Amino acid sequence: MTDLEQHIDTLPLIDTHEHLKKEADYVEDGPDVLLDLFDHYVQADLAVAGATSEALKRLQDKSDEDVAGRFAGIREAWERCKHTGYGEGVRLTANRAYGMDEITPSGLESAREINRAFRQPGERLRLLRDVANLDHVQVDDFMWDCQPDESSPEFFLYDISWMQFASGGIDAPGIYRSVGVEVTDLASLREAMETIFARNAACAIAVKTQHAYSRTLLWRERKDEEVTPILDKALRGVGLAEEEKLCLGDWALAQGVELAIQYNLPVKIHTGYYAGHSYMPVDRIPAGLLTNLIRRYPQCRFVLMHTAYPYSAEMVALAKHFPNVYADMCWAWSIDPYAARDFVRRMIHAVPSSKLFAFGGDSIWPNAAVSYAFQARNWLTRTLQSEVDERLMTEVEAIALATRWMRTNQEACFDIAGTRSSIQAAWEKSGR
Repeated sequence: MTDLEQHIDTLPLIDTHEHLKKEADYVEDGPDVLLDLFDHYVQADLAVAGATSEALKRLQDKSDEDVAGRFAGIREAWERCKHTGYGEGVRLTANRAYGMDEITPSGLESAREINRAFRQPGERLRLLRDVANLDHVQVDDFMWDCQPDESSPEFFLYDISWMQFASGGIDAPGIYRSVGVEVTDLASLREAMETIFARNAACAIAVKTQHAYSRTLLWRERKDEEVTPILDKALRGVGLAEEEKLCLGDWALAQGVELAIQYNLPVKIHTGYYAGHSYMPVDRIPAGLLTNLIRRYPQCRFVLMHTAYPYSAEMVALAKHFPNVYADMCWAWSIDPYAARDFVRRMIHAVPSSKLFAFGGDSIWPNAAVSYAFQARNWLTRTLQSEVDERLMTEVEAIALATRWMRTNQEACFDIAGTRSSIQAAWEKSGR
């Protein structure tokens, strides 16, 4: 093992993006062995490889204890996609967690007891902290609430979700239930947003939005007078036209960015590739569409996610051009590991080394996140070793870059120590 490989294998890695379920969800209603292997992005590859919707539905039905029969329906499709990035994640879990060099019906039967042992209190934390060697995980659970996670307050750090707002959706009853502000007009909506931050920002690690799933990333500055009649329609339950949703969403996104600046939180934005399959309007996902927003708010630290795949060259250009833009490799290693390796090498030779984050698993269950972390370490090692082999840098320089991308850059962008201190204070105040 080279010094570079050993360093990347052993350095605690900061995980900037997951969608992990809470401890109770994992212990009481977590994945059986088949779902532990296949209940993530690989299902899209299986569908594209020919698995039927009926087979995929049965695969996900953990009440059906015939694991061999459930696997049989997707086995042929699995053979077609096991070498994709998603497939690599499955194979890593099969080998690392369940001792299977190859997924077979008999191996799945034998793995049942191992799976039950995983789904015990504390195992979620152990897998992520001790097996994956993660310093902490940053979790987007699609909620505004960022209060301490009882299973490990200092390890599970949460984003304030801004997706619904940025998509032009205003859930007035939900806002009232959450923060006690009745939204009746623009002023009260602004008050509600401010209250969400006042209650949660201290314990939050960032603000997160993936509104690219429902609209274009193209942003325009909107005036209050433009938004007022549109909000009035929305609050009366009148359906909004697409342009009206965009107007309301642009205004709401700007409010979130301004509050993030006020509370010193980075803003994470999904760019590029969609999860799932058979629907991806490619004209609304390039990161370059965010240029107006980035220029308008130079004080905001924008963390642009997933390398904007397949428009990764735009991401390189944005990170090179704007001091307030960071490129996050979360999910990228599993979408297309060769493209991710190419992206990192382009970043090395075009962008200051302070602008890249190496990893986020983007998973809901811990074993998938663990395997994606192993995958990221492996591919990062290959990437930097290529630079050393081609004499573009020394091994010492490659080790320094790995350290930057695995944790130093994240520590500079996110107030990790301050967030942990606030969480600890909130935890103690609650009497726990």
